[in-house]
Amino acid sequence: MTGDERRARNVPGDRPENQPAHLPGSLPVFRTRLVGRQAELAEIQRLYERDAGARLVTLTGVGGVGKTRLAQAAAADLRPYFRDGAWWVELSPLQEGMLLPHAIGQALSVANEITRPMIEVVGHYLAGRELLLVLDTCEHLVDACAAAAQTLLAAAPGLRILVTSRRPLGMADEQLVMIDPLPVPETDDCATAGADAAVLLAERAAQAVPGFEITDANRADVLRLCRRLEGLPLALELAAARLHELSVRELTEKLDDRFAVLGAAPDSATADAEPPPSTPLPSRAGLRPSMGVPTSSEAPTPPWHQALRTAIGWSHELCTPAERLLWARLSVFAGSFDSGAAGRVCAGVHLPCEDVPGLLSALAEKSILIWVPTAGEDRYRMLDTIREYGAAWLRRLGEEDRLRRRHRRLYLALARRGDALWIGPGQYAWYDRANSEHANFRTALEYTLAQRDGATALELAGALWFFWYPCGHLKEGQHYLERALALGTDPSPARNKALWVCSMVLLCQGDAEAGAAWAGQCVAEAERLGDNGAATTARACLLVAATMRGDRPRVFSLSGQLLAITSPEDGELLGPLPLARLLARVLAGIALTVDGRPEEAIAMLEEMRTECGRHGEQWMRAYGDVMRAHAELACGRPETALRYARAALRVKRRLHDSLGCALALDVLAVATGAHGQSGRAAWLLGLAQHIWHTIGLPQAGIPEFVAARQSCEHQAHSTLGDHAYKTAFHTGYETALDTGIAYALDPAQPQ
Repeated sequence: MTGDERRARNVPGDRPENQPAHLPGSLPVFRTRLVGRQAELAEIQRLYERDAGARLVTLTGVGGVGKTRLAQAAAADLRPYFRDGAWWVELSPLQEGMLLPHAIGQALSVANEITRPMIEVVGHYLAGRELLLVLDTCEHLVDACAAAAQTLLAAAPGLRILVTSRRPLGMADEQLVMIDPLPVPETDDCATAGADAAVLLAERAAQAVPGFEITDANRADVLRLCRRLEGLPLALELAAARLHELSVRELTEKLDDRFAVLGAAPDSATADAEPPPSTPLPSRAGLRPSMGVPTSSEAPTPPWHQALRTAIGWSHELCTPAERLLWARLSVFAGSFDSGAAGRVCAGVHLPCEDVPGLLSALAEKSILIWVPTAGEDRYRMLDTIREYGAAWLRRLGEEDRLRRRHRRLYLALARRGDALWIGPGQYAWYDRANSEHANFRTALEYTLAQRDGATALELAGALWFFWYPCGHLKEGQHYLERALALGTDPSPARNKALWVCSMVLLCQGDAEAGAAWAGQCVAEAERLGDNGAATTARACLLVAATMRGDRPRVFSLSGQLLAITSPEDGELLGPLPLARLLARVLAGIALTVDGRPEEAIAMLEEMRTECGRHGEQWMRAYGDVMRAHAELACGRPETALRYARAALRVKRRLHDSLGCALALDVLAVATGAHGQSGRAAWLLGLAQHIWHTIGLPQAGIPEFVAARQSCEHQAHSTLGDHAYKTAFHTGYETALDTGIAYALDPAQPQ
């Protein structure tokens, strides 16, 4: 098969020439090199490039064998051969299979702002693309992963999937690659010091003990240690982290003692708790279709690999009592966490809060925690295997429920703060913080719903409105809000808030009817309780629905009522800026422009801009700038419209607001065309269309925006001619989003 034929079939072959500097995709970056695994990498590539053309390959093996690291290296090698790159979906923090399509969509930056099931939206997005999708750590979601893979592979001929899991997915066309521990030599001669297991141990030991290397004096002990740990990478890394305290010989002797007592009953003070069993593994059979492999509900559950069990238990034993206690308590976190969160959840009588930062550093030095560098405060995470071990200890200590309640309390408090402060000067910081805690918000919600605590579920899901709506997690928000509303049916302020938030997320997905129904219910229930704030915001949701329906008289009526309700007597807001007031100004601006009164719209939007500036608010101000650009165009001022469109785009891109970016690009295209740059306008229309395809609902369902875009398309097409228009449009559509937006924001770029 030629290189062109391989690329046409979306399989790896000869490395493509002239690859772009930044290949599309989202693969994680590891700070250490992959040791060995050349045969496995070659086998994975062979599977994808052979005539049969495998579409789903699963790397399977025991916990700690290095499946994730190998998948990353394999995906990096394969990435240049996929036109649309390689994309990584980390499933370790995900607890519920129903949210799997949302996790995939989030990894692909597909925003579901329509009411179709997310799996359909992702399938539609992938249908015309050629990419590699990596689903990492699937063993706890096997059935959901199999169903999603089957649906997506059927929808997208150019899709290939690489899976890591302790158990296979059980699909007929699944190709399995069994990942064994690294090879360990049987003899101690000089040549064997280059064995993969020994090299890995030496490289990781050099991180703990600078200058460490295998010498004639320590070779026999190093190889004995590798054999004792059976070449299992995670076990070797845990052992290497201890070499700053013990010599290789001392460490090996302690492990020998540990193996000798492995079957003994654990002691509450020093021994390890029996870890939970790993997920089942097939017998070693190389690559084969998975016909007849037991499903997740049928398969047996053998014990953990003995070497890993021993290495983790021994590492646990060598930790101080405080480190062991913190390890157990940290297991309630999902994804990553920072030092402050760890202290608030885990500190107590036997674990002073001021000791937690030092203990976190100590656990990171021992490879129990992984340090995650960020632009802000340092964060940490645990490998799944390490977390499972800590969770077993936490259950054994009888602290699991108490720690999960503390975890929920922390993230409820964080949600309340975000709720109160979002419309203010810290929106960029809140966006970053909320997204870094996504997995922990999910975990807190799942725990609350599992406990059948309707009141807390309503409060938490409602307080997270800023996460569901401005931060772009609409479908997931709908999922949790509807579950909370079904559970917590007693009238309350928390229920009122959840009602209007549910209305808003449905409206933003284009469902005006359902959104209006939830808003109407909120108005009725809130008024009965005298909850004026919730009733006012629900009326703002009804205003959004009226805008989507093109009902201008109702838009004018509702916006006037809302502005009157939210206007202070002295004309100046001293407290928080109400969301209802901002929505009323923005949507009235649209209606006034369409009604032939753009100067009135500009005056209203300028007042809003001033208010937002006084409060440091940017998210809604940027929507106001989009409307201002439309109004300036209606006044015949395209240069001014360009300025406001770019101002909106800068903010929306920083907040990763797909809807806002698409709206801003659309009006930027219209203003560019009105300024006489038809080629650039066509290019911008193509770039915007790329985003609209990830959202699904063109122009947010607002008739006036649909008409404005169609007019721009017609004008550019007429000016350029069919071929030139299609070429410019296609070029914009195919441009990487970050590159395209940078170009769009630079007025000096040539047409």
